[in-house]
Amino acid sequence: MRRPIGKVRVIAIAATICWTLFSCLHAAPKTLHVDTDMDNDDGLALLYLLKQPRSQIHVKAITINANSWSNAGSAINTVYDILYMMDREDILVGIGGEGGITDNGTILPNVGGYLPIIDQGLSTAGRCRYREAIPPGPGGHLDVDTNYGLRRQFLPQGERHYVPLKQRTSQEVLVETLSEGPTTILLSGAHTNLGILLLSHPELKKNIEHIYIMGGGVHSSNPTGCCPSGSGLSCTPAQCGNVGNLFSAYHTNPWAEFNIFTDPFSAYQVLHSAVPITQVPLDVTNYVPVSQVFLSTLGKNPKTLEAQYVYQTFNLLRETWFDDNFYNSFFLWDSFASAVTISGMLTGHNPHKNKYAVIHPKNITVLTSDKPYGINDGSNPFFDNRTMPKFHLQKGGVHSGHVQRGIQDPFCLVPDGKGTCMDGYTKEVQNGGALIQVALLPKPNKDMTSTLKTQFDADYIHDLNLPKQTGRFNFESEFLHFKKVFYRPNLSKKILGKPVIFDMDMSPGDFITLFYLLKTPVELINLTAITVTTNGWANPAAIDVVYDVLHMMGRDDIPVGLGSYFALNQSFPPFHSTGDCKYSQAIPLGSGGRLDSDTLFGLARELPRSPRSYTAQNSVKFGAPRTTDRPELRQPLANEVLLNVFSSLNNEAGVTILSSGPLTNIATLLLANSSLHKKTKELYIIGGSIAGQGNLFTIPKNTKAEFNFFLDPEAALVVLKSQINITLIPLDITGQIPLSEAYLDILEKYEKTPELKFVHKLLSTTWMLHSQGGPYNFAQYLLGDPLAAAVLVNPQNIRTTFNEKKITVESTGDISTAGWTKVDKAGVPIRYVSSVDKKAYELHLAAVLNSHTQTAVVPSFASQKKQWGKL
Repeated sequence: MRRPIGKVRVIAIAATICWTLFSCLHAAPKTLHVDTDMDNDDGLALLYLLKQPRSQIHVKAITINANSWSNAGSAINTVYDILYMMDREDILVGIGGEGGITDNGTILPNVGGYLPIIDQGLSTAGRCRYREAIPPGPGGHLDVDTNYGLRRQFLPQGERHYVPLKQRTSQEVLVETLSEGPTTILLSGAHTNLGILLLSHPELKKNIEHIYIMGGGVHSSNPTGCCPSGSGLSCTPAQCGNVGNLFSAYHTNPWAEFNIFTDPFSAYQVLHSAVPITQVPLDVTNYVPVSQVFLSTLGKNPKTLEAQYVYQTFNLLRETWFDDNFYNSFFLWDSFASAVTISGMLTGHNPHKNKYAVIHPKNITVLTSDKPYGINDGSNPFFDNRTMPKFHLQKGGVHSGHVQRGIQDPFCLVPDGKGTCMDGYTKEVQNGGALIQVALLPKPNKDMTSTLKTQFDADYIHDLNLPKQTGRFNFESEFLHFKKVFYRPNLSKKILGKPVIFDMDMSPGDFITLFYLLKTPVELINLTAITVTTNGWANPAAIDVVYDVLHMMGRDDIPVGLGSYFALNQSFPPFHSTGDCKYSQAIPLGSGGRLDSDTLFGLARELPRSPRSYTAQNSVKFGAPRTTDRPELRQPLANEVLLNVFSSLNNEAGVTILSSGPLTNIATLLLANSSLHKKTKELYIIGGSIAGQGNLFTIPKNTKAEFNFFLDPEAALVVLKSQINITLIPLDITGQIPLSEAYLDILEKYEKTPELKFVHKLLSTTWMLHSQGGPYNFAQYLLGDPLAAAVLVNPQNIRTTFNEKKITVESTGDISTAGWTKVDKAGVPIRYVSSVDKKAYELHLAAVLNSHTQTAVVPSFASQKKQWGKL
């Protein structure tokens, strides 16, 4: 006999059922980790991801891949700005790290991912084997780091920013995220970060639920670079029909796509990890362009800040595109992959249920080297000159062939033919591959009345305009009384001193020099212009920091020219937008190098925001393919600024130039205008080493070169031979003025003006970092740069003595001797500083910076915010 169910038991069962239903209806959101290279489309994809319901998708963490389309300092702050606008500052962010990989293959903690695994040593300095395919200037790193100039104009700036030694690393954030449980990972850049994690923490692989990859091409056919119908012999096709999209390297490698090409070995580790993977290759993204219909629909009524930012980005991209085929050339790569990822996460990663893509399984591998396998030709550090291959790789295996050395690798070139290298090609194979899911086609729009072709197009625009989880404010609307103000002093009643041009490479010490020059009374020197070289210690986007310092000091009238991206004869013809990093490879990309130069050790965001900044706005008058909306904002080039200054001088006057970086800008101008030396009164150069003691701490085999001369030895030789009246401030002197704790105490007692407070904070930060050692061992020599300015302005005050010797510069191209300053009877007689009074110099510098004449007009960003009034 069945026993009747009691009332209490009925309630218990009902409660259980209700709890089960509640759990189904209110399941915990799925965790997503985004690993991105923060290219322009990555930032827009991130905005789309942040629009997804947080009850379903939890974007827990973002790690930034730093060896591809963006530079670390700009990328990290762009992410922080986007998260601030979208009110998502809870999201973990990781970038970089100073760990390395030993010669025997031991992976140390916190490898930063600044270099592909094959070239990763114990520091963040190294060759640009794959990365040289990406232009450092327009159309490449400069336009990515600044988002074509829109980032500073639009995105608000919160409190989060890069701080040396406190910034979470990529590996720390990956380990933390995966240690907490099942996580889906979206890869939208090079695979270095995840590749390192899989090699160093294989135990965490079990917590990776699924990996979505935007990258590679399987059977794709590149639609760009094709000749219009009927063009006949007048048109030569470029990368048209290639599987890959390496627009700068298709002549050597027509098979690879950028995200995989920038670290093929890491991509191989990911693809062969046995983790479930869905690849979103060019095969499908080639069908999702930013079409004219898509862009016009997006721009008709962007209701949210994020929709406005996306539209403005795409529109400026269109305006500055190199040809007339933008609508068939720029694709929604990462945004489409993000949509495929979200749909996959919400449908249990069932490929048949994905809302946006037709997905099928394929057997795929990544080619990491080129046949014949087992060769020893100096291209493959995993095998060359080793009895035991690195990472215990198989001798004669798939990783043992020729590894592409760069985009001009002769091994890959075929005269009048198709390049033979396949490094980074995601190839479908019968054997030896990994069975993964591959997106092949976008699904059509279900709304048959819509002009938008794909379901993704429709949903992307719809989701960006949703009022939920929307941006709070942009840079201007965050403040009640925001106003752009340009400060230009009235110098008409002053008797101006000698005109001076400051040519800088934007290293941290250069900014102390800039403050010094701006503080020196205009009756002594008239800082007429600034030019920047970008093949030195900072990346091109750091030009915005120059604008901010000028704004702080009330000198928005001083023009700033953007100079060379490569040392002389290091760019690749015919377009010269890409080139070799033969010399700039000596500069660390991470801590103590470009990361800290680009951000002024994290302090740049404390400077007031200038109304001037880099922008891609341009005009056909200056050779652009079309005139943009705001051509008057165009960024001038260094040679234009220099020529304008020279042409404004009367015949008797001459200009004084102070150079504190590679001499590329000056040499380039001299080579194009040989008579300009007659208008240069004197040239002060920080560089060289008379005694032959170098400071290339990243190039051990070069013991005698000083950085500035090494970074462009040919330019140094051109300038020395130019007949200009030169004063050299060599390493022999600048290396004798290290920072000390005693000097910091002096500055603290002086500290009254905003500019001295900032310099004191900068020097205190570097002193603290120097005490930590490691990559900051050389951070104590920032005072050497402003010394040259002090010699220029008032050599008697610091008891300067001079000497003269005939010197030359080694410029044969041999890295082990490049940049050596040689005393040579056949050399050029050059005056150089042989001694200064260190104490007198230090007190002089402090006194000038603390003077209340020509002091800051806007002390800081904090004071600006107070003036504008927060909402």
